[in-house]
Amino acid sequence: MAQKRKTQGEEFNARMAVEAIKGIRMLSELRAAHGVHPTVIAHCTRQVVEGAPEVFRRGLGGGGRSEETVTAPLYQEIGRLKMELEWLKKKL
Repeated sequence: MAQKRKTQGEEFNARMAVEAIKGIRMLSELRAAHGVHPTVIAHCTRQVVEGAPEVFRRGLGGGGRSEETVTAPLYQEIGRLKMELEWLKKKL
C-alpha cells in the first residue's frame, strides 16, 4: 500500500530552505534529517530566493495590506451577487 503524502508547514519549509541557502548542511544531510526529497528542498529554496525581493519592496513596517482592505471588495461582490440572484429568482 502506498504511503500518504506528507505536507509540511510554511515555517518548516522556510527553515529548511534557509539551511540549504546558508550551506549549513549538504542537501543529502537535509534530506536525511527531515525526511524530504531533495527536489522539494530545491523547490523551497527557489521560492525563498525568488520571493526575497518582495520582502524588501514591502518594507519592514506594515507587512502589506490590512485584512479589512482585502475583504471589503469581496463582501461587496457577495452582496451584488446575492441581489442579482434574488432578482433572477423573482423573474423566473
